Amino acid sequence: MQFSKHIFWDVNVDSIDFQKHSRLVIERVVTCGDLEDWHILKAFYGLDKIEEEALQIRVLDKKTLNFLSLILKIPVLKFKCYKQIQSTNTHWNY
Repeated sequence: MQFSKHIFWDVNVDSIDFQKHSRLVIERVVTCGDLEDWHILKAFYGLDKIEEEALQIRVLDKKTLNFLSLILKIPVLKFKCYKQIQSTNTHWNY
């Protein structure tokens, strides 16, 4: 697959098993990729697989979480990362 090179800056892309490591690939593309990368991801895995894996990702930033919630039509409350955020104490945001 031809994702942007910066998405997998720390690993050899040729060594990635895209079926076995689908959650890692999906997480990297949705957090670091652009729209072209999203289209490649969607064509390869399909929305059902992206949904299955995205719901299990432990850490997503708010923008990515809301993007996935909107695209997949799933409330943010169902994502594991949202539950993780809610259970973690944070400093006050002034």
